[in-house]
Amino acid sequence: MLSINSIKRGIVIDHIHAGLGLKIFDYLGLRDADFTVALIMNAQSGRLGRKDIIKIENVLDIDLSALGFIDPEITINVIEDEKIVKKINLKLPEHVEGVLECNNPRCITSVERGMKQSFTLVNPETGTYRCDYCDHLMSKKDVYK
Repeated sequence: MLSINSIKRGIVIDHIHAGLGLKIFDYLGLRDADFTVALIMNAQSGRLGRKDIIKIENVLDIDLSALGFIDPEITINVIEDEKIVKKINLKLPEHVEGVLECNNPRCITSVERGMKQSFTLVNPETGTYRCDYCDHLMSKKDVYK
């Protein structure tokens, strides 16, 4: 039987759509963590059918807009003394920086190294964002197929 202990202090990233947990794990750089981390994949969920969960026994500074872009239905649970002290429900962010890369070869960000890529949400239903530099449209589907 699988047993994952509760954490004393840290965060639990819950309600991740199955299959996106590893993308978030890698985005957060957790492979090189020197603290306890658990990635649970394909756990049963009443709400999603199947879900991924990440438990981190450490306090991290996480870009919530980036996580909201990757999966807007994520719930972040902040844990202290083995109890949830704060719950954060994510949504698609209005603006993201450094998460997407513009795939327009004529965009200034494709030529100029070191420029932070910046996008604004234009259609929440389709998850479509507009590059703030060249107005090129990109959908979440273009990034996470």
